[in-house]
Amino acid sequence: MAPATQFELAQPPNDAISSLVFAPQRSTRLLVSSWDKNVYLYDTHTDGADGHGTLVKSYEYRAPVMDVCFGADDNEAFTAGMDWQVLRVDLDSGAQMVISKHKAPVRRVVYSREHSLLISASWDSTLHVCNPSQPSLNPLIITLPGKPHAMAASPSKVIIAMTSRLVHIYDLSTLASSLSTQSSEPPQPWQQRESSLKFLTRAVAAMPSDAGYATSSIEGRVAVEWFDASAESQARKYAFKCHRQTSADGTDVVYPVNALAFHPTFGTFASGGGDTTVALWDAEAKRRMKVYQKFADSVAALAFSSDGRYLAVGVCPGFETGMEDYSGEGRTKIIIRELGETEAKGKGPK
Repeated sequence: MAPATQFELAQPPNDAISSLVFAPQRSTRLLVSSWDKNVYLYDTHTDGADGHGTLVKSYEYRAPVMDVCFGADDNEAFTAGMDWQVLRVDLDSGAQMVISKHKAPVRRVVYSREHSLLISASWDSTLHVCNPSQPSLNPLIITLPGKPHAMAASPSKVIIAMTSRLVHIYDLSTLASSLSTQSSEPPQPWQQRESSLKFLTRAVAAMPSDAGYATSSIEGRVAVEWFDASAESQARKYAFKCHRQTSADGTDVVYPVNALAFHPTFGTFASGGGDTTVALWDAEAKRRMKVYQKFADSVAALAFSSDGRYLAVGVCPGFETGMEDYSGEGRTKIIIRELGETEAKGKGPK
């Protein structure tokens, strides 16, 4: 078995990383969005003169880019921006087209290939649901009861975590139906929940098995929950402390858990925090499998490749020590880890 390897990508962004995502087909194609008003497209395994990986192209925007996702194929992407817009970008030509306009910055954007739906969550407390292949359809606009901070899509559901510990889960087929019929009545959430975490949700990730999701908070905790509303299934949900360190005087120092990502094959997940570490967890067995060595700065974003071979880690200064004289330039890094064959495989029941 080949040992795991790890390397930094050449030509990283000049400011903090907001998100990163691998392509649905090509496992070495990576998109990264940044506060430096750019989106970067990398080939992680074609080395150039500058070192590991190659910056294929960058795409400039009017304002910081808060999120990016791939669309129907490896050449289509969608971005969420501080300029209140959701844009489609043709990664080959670089052409950009406005898909939707919100009334405040757009925090998250996800695309469901199963339903051909693009969903954006904005700080104007709305969701916009579009079908990019049918631009003649007006966006389906859903008013949310709180400001959204995290969002993720499973094969059949989309999960939105908001302020006041609110979590709404929508059925994607219901959204697709409401959009296609241009229904005047916005669809109701499939489920409404209160977060198991006591503090603001920082990240959400959906299980590839379509069974549930994980959330993380600014207060060093992660919760794992299942969609099934039966008492038996809900009894399985749990939360745990993580990404904490003990200071020299014995104090428990708590860090935000900024990022979560599920492995596409094994169903285990990775978490990344302000303590500069990444950990691997077995959701079913409720155990930590591995903690990687500390990085130079806070872990802002995580993504597994679609084949599960690679883990991308976005590293940049966090706000744990305040926001004065903040700069990610020269300190922002993208780490690619090539996983060992069983590195992310669960260890079995507890």
